[in-house]
Amino acid sequence: MFDVKDSDFFDLEDDAFDTIVENDISFTGNIKMQKPFLIRGKITGKIDTKSDLVIDTNAVVEADIKASRVLIRGKVKGNVHGEKLIFVTASGSLDGDIITQKVVLEPGSDFSGKCTMVKQ
Repeated sequence: MFDVKDSDFFDLEDDAFDTIVENDISFTGNIKMQKPFLIRGKITGKIDTKSDLVIDTNAVVEADIKASRVLIRGKVKGNVHGEKLIFVTASGSLDGDIITQKVVLEPGSDFSGKCTMVKQ
């Protein structure tokens, strides 16, 4: 499933994120960052980060995404490239193609698209 070393990803507190898009924020455009990013609001466009990306439970993202590890608890429409891991929780929904080394789709999650697995 996922390595123990990935378990830290699920325990991140708010202060672990340099940027948080709160649930009252709606943003349209391209986002490029280097540090962990948490989305609780709505993003439309493109997201490119070298670090971790968490899409929280009530978040809505319509964007192509590239990140190191991606945790989806909310709704995503767009292609997702997770260099190390893509994890879709039971509350998560992903409508788009994915490219990653490791993917986890929890029972109850929603995924519609193509999955391409790549080696390290």
